[in-house]
Amino acid sequence: MQIAPNFRRIHRVYCAVNSAVNCAAYCAIYCAFAALTFTAPAAAEISNPQDIAALEALVKSEAALQFPKLTDRQRFLVGPIEPHLQFEKCKRPISPVVASPQHMKDRVMIELRCQDPKPWHLYVPVRIVGTSPVAVAVHAIVAGTVLKASDLKVEEHDISELPIGFLDDPGIAVGLTASRPIPGGAYVTNQQLVAPKAVQRGQSVTLLADAGGISVRMAGRALSDGLMNQRVRVQNLSSGKIVEGIARSEQVVEIILQ
Repeated sequence: MQIAPNFRRIHRVYCAVNSAVNCAAYCAIYCAFAALTFTAPAAAEISNPQDIAALEALVKSEAALQFPKLTDRQRFLVGPIEPHLQFEKCKRPISPVVASPQHMKDRVMIELRCQDPKPWHLYVPVRIVGTSPVAVAVHAIVAGTVLKASDLKVEEHDISELPIGFLDDPGIAVGLTASRPIPGGAYVTNQQLVAPKAVQRGQSVTLLADAGGISVRMAGRALSDGLMNQRVRVQNLSSGKIVEGIARSEQVVEIILQ
């Protein structure tokens, strides 16, 4: 007789802390319980198991009768039916039945019934999941890379699987810079991307200031890197004064006069 490892451990602990008489009595109960509880794996007794894929297809077809027609961006998610739950193949047609006539708008429980001489039944959950196009990296992308259209592809995935900030249009990412490494095949998210630098430290820029409705332009030099619409330190080359401005383009920094 095969005894489960957990029960063997319990038996050893019990006998270690009790008398020999109590241990013998416990052993008799323990062995009787083990004989009733543990049998050979069901899979070893089943010569012709039921096909799990066929059961899932049957469940899906029954679920389709319970809901309006799905859109192109929806699909049924069945089960899962655990592989270790094996059943003898039903000789009669399996009957799919809605377990409860009252179900939620996006999910239902389907009962499968086999009416053979050795009957069995199985409850399988089904729910509707939405899908969305998502931008995926074609290959590994190094941090600092400015993304091109050829770096990305579009795949369709369940929305429940997608990370926060996923991009449903790869065109959004084109021209942006990877702020961290992105593995090939990974979803591309907005948290991984930054706008390209508008100015770089040491670059010659034009300082633009609005003084009482009059636009004034001066030559300057960027003292720090800056993204588009980000604050950046610059030096006025005429006066030598260091001020802060906002990078408006690749060569223009707007000085906000107080």
